[in-house]
Amino acid sequence: MQSAVKRPLAVTIIGVVYILAGVSGLIYHATEWKAQPFHYEIIGISFVRVLGIAAGIYTLRGANWARWLALAWMAFHVAISYLNGWDKVAMHAVFLALIGFFLLRRQSAEFFQPGETPAT
Repeated sequence: MQSAVKRPLAVTIIGVVYILAGVSGLIYHATEWKAQPFHYEIIGISFVRVLGIAAGIYTLRGANWARWLALAWMAFHVAISYLNGWDKVAMHAVFLALIGFFLLRRQSAEFFQPGETPAT
């Protein structure tokens, strides 16, 4: 899974932001687990947050599938933002465009290609 190419700074920033967003979301919604531990909505929200954490961790590690998960995660947020107004849709769409630009450009694509790993 390790790439032979140095991780671009933008990929590092995106990975860390995804981890922080996922962890902060889990912490924010932790009180809801106490109130309704098996409510389907909180389970779904927590699952989406865990997916964000996984996308961040594995993006940092250079897993190609993780960058696609990161893009899908943000696209999902664009879609559900329709429930909260056009300003939220626009904000998430801008984030999706920026994340897509930085994760799909050539320097990043090279990082996400499998490389030679040193023998241990």
